[in-house]
Amino acid sequence: MRILICEDSALLREGIARLLEDAGHTMVGILADDGRLDRLVADTNPDLVILDVRLPPGFTDEGIRAALRLRATDPGLAVLVLSQYVEERYASELISSSRGGLGYLLKDRVADVEQFLAGVDNVAAGGTVLDSEVVAQLLARKTRDARFERLTPRESEVLGLMAEGRSNHAIAEALHVSAGSVEKHISAVFQKLELDQGDGGNRRVLAVLAHLDGQGHTPRPTPQTPLDGQGHVARFPNGELR
Repeated sequence: MRILICEDSALLREGIARLLEDAGHTMVGILADDGRLDRLVADTNPDLVILDVRLPPGFTDEGIRAALRLRATDPGLAVLVLSQYVEERYASELISSSRGGLGYLLKDRVADVEQFLAGVDNVAAGGTVLDSEVVAQLLARKTRDARFERLTPRESEVLGLMAEGRSNHAIAEALHVSAGSVEKHISAVFQKLELDQGDGGNRRVLAVLAHLDGQGHTPRPTPQTPLDGQGHVARFPNGELR
C-alpha cells in the first residue's frame, strides 16, 4: 500500500512510518505540516493519507480541514486521522461528510500494533474505523434523541461495538452471547432507529454513523466502493447485519 503521513511530532511520524514499512507498505511522503500536502497527494496518488488533527502553525483543526479538503477533491481517497484526545466536534464534522474510507483513532492506539495495522487496512479498503472513545462520546450525545431512548442497554452496547468496526462474531465474543443473538439485536437497532434495512450495507452503517454524530445527515456511499467481507464498519458483507 502507498501511504502518505502528515504528523508534526517527529518521534510519532518516524515511528509510524517505520511500523508501516515493516508491515510491507511504501511511504510516498512524510510531512511535518500540510503546506505541501495537497501537491504531494496529487503527485504521488497515495492509497491512504494519515493525518494529525492538529498541525502547525495553529495546532487547532488544520488536519481535519486538510482531510475535508482532500476528500472534497478526491472522495475516494482513504484518510486516517489521529488525535491526542477525543475532539468530538472534529470527529463529528469529518464523520458527517464521510463516504467510507475513513478512520479516526487516538494516538495511543498506535501502541497496539496489530489493532493499528488492522485499522489501516480497513480504512484503505474503504471501511470506517472509529476509536472506542469517540464512539462513546458520540453515543452519549444522542441521549436527547427519542429514537436512541428506544434502545435497550444491550442494543446500545451492540451499536457501540458496530461503530467501532467489530464484526458480528467479534461482538458476540465481546458480549459473551451467540451470533444469532447479535443478529437479532442489530435488526432491532435498525428498526428502532428507523433505518431502511433494504438498502445496501454500506448505506445502512453510514446512516448509523450519521445518526451518532448528531447531524441527521446520511452520507451516500460511493458507487464504486465494493464490499470486502471483513465485517468492519461501513462495509458489512453478505447481509450479515440484516
